[in-house]
Amino acid sequence: MPMKISDFQTKDVINIVDGKKLGQISDLELDLRQGRIESIVVPSPGRFFGMFGGSSEMIIPWRNIIKIGLDVVLVKLDESRPYRAEEPDIAHEYSRNGRS
Repeated sequence: MPMKISDFQTKDVINIVDGKKLGQISDLELDLRQGRIESIVVPSPGRFFGMFGGSSEMIIPWRNIIKIGLDVVLVKLDESRPYRAEEPDIAHEYSRNGRS
């Protein structure tokens, strides 16, 4: 059954290791060359749709997704291993977009 990106954004992300709700998916990282989803993006606690609070996000690799259900996405995140918190890198953005 096909799934839309908007379908992902309504699901809660739950870590099965400790049962914590991490939030809802705000974005996806795609590998356009391979035609697959690389990771899901969940705003850090205290953020609401990209507003209010700091600019960090939790980037969860696709391989850490255990199950996608009707209402939730179950992920397995080991707390001893850090998951990439994304901060905007303006210099990197300019170089990626062909601007110097």
